[in-house]
Amino acid sequence: MSRGALLAASLALLLALSGCSGGTRSDPLYPQILAAAQTALTQGRAQRAAAARPPLTRAVLDEIEGSYIEVTLERSGLFAYLFVSTTRPGGVVQWRTEDDVTLTMRQGVLIATRGLGGDLVSSAVATAPDRLGPAGGGERVMFIRTGDLEERRLGLACALQDLGPATITIVEQAQATRHLQERCTTPDGGEIVNDYWTDARQGLVWQSRQWAGPHIGYLRIRRLTTG
Repeated sequence: MSRGALLAASLALLLALSGCSGGTRSDPLYPQILAAAQTALTQGRAQRAAAARPPLTRAVLDEIEGSYIEVTLERSGLFAYLFVSTTRPGGVVQWRTEDDVTLTMRQGVLIATRGLGGDLVSSAVATAPDRLGPAGGGERVMFIRTGDLEERRLGLACALQDLGPATITIVEQAQATRHLQERCTTPDGGEIVNDYWTDARQGLVWQSRQWAGPHIGYLRIRRLTTG
């Protein structure tokens, strides 16, 4: 089953936001996805969040081979489906759209983005190979793209709290997870809250809400398939 088919609608919306260009294949996974994208692209940005998201069912997802995540830009409601591009030692996974918008995560923690504008170039955050999410509190240093060749260093003081067991539902499927919450303070006194719903038995972060910097804001990420 083609990756282009699954991503056709969501890529179009994400590329409209990011300013990238590129084609997607026209064979939709099912007609509602393509129709939703075509409708959304003719409307104003304020209307897209309500009109754009196609219906997903577990029956459809069960037919898809490979691992996919759904990523939503919280400020706008625009979203995309990403697949695994590369993996590296230490629990590092790069997720990618077919038009090269990427998110890189270590143990489920976002450490870099590309193609969104104002990208998170890199992030120094403590993780552990035997633990999902952040390893603990302390300083987190983020480097944010502010121009073609310019970066801004942003230091955060973070504390991690284990909020205990939590059952979440992702497209008709319940998952038993542990809810970790990371609260970070910015140099100007602001607060950032990152949430992770982890499953140590399967070695997965099923869902998270993570801040990618002042330009991108929060990303809502959920695991749709596990390959």
